[in-house]
Formats: sequence, C-alpha cells, structure tokens
Amino acid sequence: MDIKEKVEKVKAEAARYGAKVVAATKYLDIEGTKKIIEAGINEIGENRADMFLEKYEALKDYDVKWHFFGIVQSRKVRDLVNRIDCLHTLDRLSIAMEFDKRLEKPLDCFIQVNISDEPNKSGVTLSKVKPLVKSLAKCSKIRIVGLMCIARLTNDEEELARSFKKMQDMKQEVEEMGLDYAPCHELSMGMSNDYRIALQYGSTLIRIGSKFTKYINK
Repeated sequence: MDIKEKVEKVKAEAARYGAKVVAATKYLDIEGTKKIIEAGINEIGENRADMFLEKYEALKDYDVKWHFFGIVQSRKVRDLVNRIDCLHTLDRLSIAMEFDKRLEKPLDCFIQVNISDEPNKSGVTLSKVKPLVKSLAKCSKIRIVGLMCIARLTNDEEELARSFKKMQDMKQEVEEMGLDYAPCHELSMGMSNDYRIALQYGSTLIRIGSKFTKYINK
C-alpha cells in the first residue's frame, strides 16, 4: 500500500461517520508534506509556528487549509494570525484577545480540553469549558466551532471511550447555550492510535500523523 492508497482508506473510514481528516505533519519536511497533499489531503496541521511558516510559504501554490495544533505563546500570535484557517488549541481568553485584535476576518477555533486531567497537557478542564466560552463573547472575530482533546496514550479502549463520550456530552452542552459566536458543532478528537473510537463518539475531524508518515518514503 502506498501513501495515496492509505490516505484514501482513512478518508473513507472518516467519511462513513461524516468526518474529515487533517494530516498532522510535524514529523514531515516540506517535501513530505507535499506528498501528503498530492495524495489527496488538503487540510494540514502543524504544531510549531516556525515549521508552519516555512511550509506556508513553500506550499502557497497548493490549495491548503491550515490548522494549528500547538501551544500558542503570545509572541507567536503575529506569526499565525491571518495565515492559519483553524486553531485547535485555544484554552485561555488572553490568547483569544491577542488574535482578535489582529484578525482581518473571523478565525475558527476549537477549545482544547484536558479530558484526562494530565498535568503535562494543555487545555481547560471540563468544568471550565462553558465559563471560557462565555468569556469569549468580547472577542468579535473568534468563532468557537468545537472542542478538541488529546486523549491519554493508552490501549485501554474503555478509558478512551469514556473520554470521548465526555467530550461529546460537553459539545452538546455548549451547542445548547445557543451562542452565535460559539456554534460548537465540531469535535476534533482522535489520532492515529485511537481515531476509530473517536469516530464512534461523534468526532468530526480526526488528526492523523504517524499512520501516514510511515508510508511517505515507501
């Protein structure tokens, strides 16, 4: 199986649930990322601002929707603003305000939830999701399209299912708040090791990295 066949297979799996695939390319260089795009994925996610900028400039001839998965520091907002199409790691008002005052058009954002309460992970706890959403009313160009999580790295499928179910329930709670700036119809959850479980619990966007990367040089 080559990279194009693998991409088609994963996209078909996601499509059965009405979900899309974003390629997580933090371990790929520009040429490797180009191969992913040419294999059929035009939604590309990066974790580091410097690597994003390199790829953004190098791949301008391609029709790419850029997602950012990394922790955003205030000083890096200038590198990302008006270049990325979607931010997956919004977890505090201060960063939202930094983007908001520089944005030329609304930015789709996911609130990152630390669903497994791991101290080494970013994101807000479940109890702080709705207060954060309410506080974002003052940011006129920030649009909360959904919630994002990185589940614990484990082979325990029951634990993963519990985490994804909590995310699904919280998404519904935010939707029911009925806020124009926070439709929250999306769930960004599931990676190469757990995306099949995430899809069962309503993920609308899966972030696939290693499952693709190993086919790039075949």
